[in-house]
Amino acid sequence: MVQAPIFHVNGDDPEAVLFVSQLAVDFRQEFNKDVVIDLICYRKRGHNEADEPSGTQPLMYEQIKKQKSTRDLYAAALADQGVVSKEESDRIETDYRAALDEGKHVVKSLVMEPNSGVFVDWTPYIGHDWNAPGDTRFDSKRLRELASNINTVSEGFPLQRQVSKIYEDRRKMAAGAMAINWGFAETLAYATLLDEGYAVRLTGQDVGRGTFSHRHAVVHSQKDGHTYIPLKNLAPDQPAFTIHDSLLSEEAVLAFEYGYATTTPTSLVIWEAQFGDFANGAQVVIDQFISSGEFKWQRLCGLTMLLPHGYEGQGPEHSSARLERFMQLCAEHNMQVCVPSTPAQVYHMLRRQMIRPMRRPLIVMSPKSLLRHKDAVSTMEELADGSFQTVIDEVDNLDKTKVKRLVLCSGKVYYELLEARRAHEKNDIAIVRLEQLYPFPYDRLKEVIGHYPNLKKVVWCQEEPRNQGAWYNSRHRMLRVVHSFRPDRNLLLGYVGRDPSASPAAGYTALHIEEQTRFIHEALRI
Repeated sequence: MVQAPIFHVNGDDPEAVLFVSQLAVDFRQEFNKDVVIDLICYRKRGHNEADEPSGTQPLMYEQIKKQKSTRDLYAAALADQGVVSKEESDRIETDYRAALDEGKHVVKSLVMEPNSGVFVDWTPYIGHDWNAPGDTRFDSKRLRELASNINTVSEGFPLQRQVSKIYEDRRKMAAGAMAINWGFAETLAYATLLDEGYAVRLTGQDVGRGTFSHRHAVVHSQKDGHTYIPLKNLAPDQPAFTIHDSLLSEEAVLAFEYGYATTTPTSLVIWEAQFGDFANGAQVVIDQFISSGEFKWQRLCGLTMLLPHGYEGQGPEHSSARLERFMQLCAEHNMQVCVPSTPAQVYHMLRRQMIRPMRRPLIVMSPKSLLRHKDAVSTMEELADGSFQTVIDEVDNLDKTKVKRLVLCSGKVYYELLEARRAHEKNDIAIVRLEQLYPFPYDRLKEVIGHYPNLKKVVWCQEEPRNQGAWYNSRHRMLRVVHSFRPDRNLLLGYVGRDPSASPAAGYTALHIEEQTRFIHEALRI
């Protein structure tokens, strides 16, 4: 089934085990193929020293008790062959036991002094919190040069028609003739980091193209199928840009990338899920390492997870990255949870992850429909001179003294709220985006709410069901800000969104639309 040889070997024959192990390694090195060793043996005792396995496996352990140990069998064989006498083997056993009792090293090949040449200096990254300064601006002239480089392939390279159009549009974006979309801003973030000396590593299912065909960091010749990666060809001495399409084994890939990121503080290491829902296959890695590794083992890690998240009516397995699970794991500023809503935001967020000296995991609820949304666009000036905004205030020119109701939200639901608000001219309602849910931006949110002196009500609007999303894990934080704003006013905080549900999303498009229309109208009092 897996096209791999399987070597079956008796665990009571140490020389056969050694031979098969060497053979398997040689096979793997020679043919670059998987190989399996089926070591046939038994467990002599229970799963710990105090466990008595005969309580549940009486017949098996009656036989095991009669078995001579591997050591005894091998010692007898060596004595029969005249290689090692019984007396000498007994002395070896006695000396080994004595060394264990005395706490001495018994592994003869043990490296006593570590190789300092492979050490990684984490000193510059110790002791920094999420608000550590990091200037993510970039020289506009150099930015346009890089924009040209990452959208250039060699003359005569036959691009697929739609890909060619994407690259043509990106050249127009770089020239200012078109607004910048998500895919272009993201690849520009990688280009600028590479230009500043940071390596970039990106893995996940279909990351070269992007599951939603927005990235196209790897292009394929339509003539012979060979590939070209513009981000690898920015300069002769540039840092490494590594991009791998991985198999659908979230736990294995994410675990490897976590380990990789703990050894390379100067690399932006990203794992992208094909859909955010699929990250639950790696929940053990998230729980045991990503959320808690720093506090359990003092291991810093700057891994970034891109989890496509958004309710577009695609059903319960293609909608939710389970934001609520990550929020529940948040404590002591152990990681960052962001929901960027514009190309400039994702650009500065990715750059901030490297430029700031803090190295902690970054969890991103990344978009799907916003990748091509007509309003989810940015300018080259916003990329060159901007910064990541943890909170984005109302964008329309409303009279803020007349605003009575403030809607807080995150993600793509913002654009649906904005469209409905404009269509119904509800100009006494402002919409504010929380782009970073953790660590929570208390001061910035308080500053933004302070722009509206006559508020009567603040509501949190989310597209996830009430028992999911950010509501239950963030409302106390929002309340803290709301109650601190003119305490004498007694501002209220309410919830607007889908009803509680055991499923992450509706599986029927008409029901999805009906639910969305209802809570959008409720949020805006339409």
